[in-house]
Amino acid sequence: VQLQASGGGLVQEGGSLRVSCIASRLTLSNYDMAWFRQRYGKEREFVAASRYSGSIVYAEAVKGRFTISGDDAKNTMYLQMSDLKLEDTAVYYCAADRHYCTSLQCTKNSEEYEYWGQGTQVTVSS
Repeated sequence: VQLQASGGGLVQEGGSLRVSCIASRLTLSNYDMAWFRQRYGKEREFVAASRYSGSIVYAEAVKGRFTISGDDAKNTMYLQMSDLKLEDTAVYYCAADRHYCTSLQCTKNSEEYEYWGQGTQVTVSS
């Protein structure tokens, strides 16, 4: 099982960027999917999740600016990021799991996710 994240890069403050995560040897639509990020010197934090049930959850810091989505045909999930801020600079990780979290606490807990991508760096400049 492999998750391959890509699409990171350098973007100016206020700009937009889309990161992708393609899965192999698992069907993403059968999993809870999520994005986490890790800023320099900080712990990994929850960004967004798309549950198998269909519900979507966002961290307060990105609500209204980021959108998580998936393409079943491409077995790929995306994180569209808009109105980027300096504090969005981080390594972004995709994750997937079949435990089907039903609580927010579970959904936002990185330890609940079994499969992880390698991370893609997003840098927002002023």
